[in-house]
Amino acid sequence: MIQPRVIQEDGVRTVTLTTPARYAEAAALYREVFGYQDPEYGLNPRLLAALTSNGGSVVGLLDEADKLVAFAYGFCGTDRRGFYHYSQTALVAADHQGHGLGRRLKYAQREVALSHGLNRMRWTYDPFQIRNGHFNLDVLGARGRWFTPDAYGPGIDRVTVEWDLRIEEPAPSPAAPELGEADWGVVGGDGERSWLALPVDPAKQEAFRDQLRAAFTDFLGKGLVAGSCQVVGGTGVYLFGKDAG
Repeated sequence: MIQPRVIQEDGVRTVTLTTPARYAEAAALYREVFGYQDPEYGLNPRLLAALTSNGGSVVGLLDEADKLVAFAYGFCGTDRRGFYHYSQTALVAADHQGHGLGRRLKYAQREVALSHGLNRMRWTYDPFQIRNGHFNLDVLGARGRWFTPDAYGPGIDRVTVEWDLRIEEPAPSPAAPELGEADWGVVGGDGERSWLALPVDPAKQEAFRDQLRAAFTDFLGKGLVAGSCQVVGGTGVYLFGKDAG
């Protein structure tokens, strides 16, 4: 069992979850954050125990009262290039969001993955979650490589990102063009990169699902990557280009 370094910052500690009580607490937090009521979408505490003991990552953040306020779990995957770590879920309690805990979770998973000799991590996210896209692509430096429409059912699209764990800190993203509401759903480019502007407001996004699907299918299908997602006012701008790696 690999333990990430116990780091305490602002009263929050990073730990590996190792007890049945912690696994149950994680399962309860999972339901709370995602609002799941149907038992079909529950998280089995025994699965977390098995992952902890068999090369997976089950990391958490504890507040000053020793309460679990964030956790992430993942497991080893493989493809033709070798092995990688797959992060299935990373979540933060609603009252602790916006304080950098998501980044700490990912770096705790990174530490576990590196200790097992893995230098890549993958996970998926909803490309309409613009701020999450910014976190994944710009803050962490992951790259969007694959797009799957209807990944978990009708209208539940996902982008799979891959993070090079050998890079300690990502290089700053180039500035996105200044785009607004009139540019939503329109693909643009300047010869070196392409872009797609989308509304940040979830209530306005569904009207642009076809454009999002077409752009991601086209660009990622040609071997380009989504390298940045920047937010300017009510507009999010995805930047696509060749993979520098």
